[in-house]
Amino acid sequence: MAKYAAGQDEQAKGNVDIVLTAMRELFADKDLTAIDRYWAEPYIQHSPRMPNGLDTLRDVVPHLEGFSWEPQRIAAQGDLVFTHSIVHGWAPNPVAIVDIFRLDNGRIVEHWDVVQDIVSAEESVNGNTMV
Repeated sequence: MAKYAAGQDEQAKGNVDIVLTAMRELFADKDLTAIDRYWAEPYIQHSPRMPNGLDTLRDVVPHLEGFSWEPQRIAAQGDLVFTHSIVHGWAPNPVAIVDIFRLDNGRIVEHWDVVQDIVSAEESVNGNTMV
């Protein structure tokens, strides 16, 4: 188990709350003003198909049809929040996504993701579910 410096647990919990609220307001509610409340420039994007900057979010979100982000696991350490989610509407079929968000002063400033097609436990060599 990782040891945290005094106050780091509170920072991690606060960052989790920010990410969950930000993602719900932006992607579920499609409230583009959430970008101004929860993200900040310079926004560094590590997803290979998305450029840096918040204008990409402003352009993409209104066109997502049937999108849902269903976090299954969440972890945080310091300024990083990790989510393991089932996502509908990002790809033709549901996908498993691990998102990593870095926050600075309570705002999301950097993002990484790993996107993987969901394979059922029956189709998996090990018989385990993916999420």
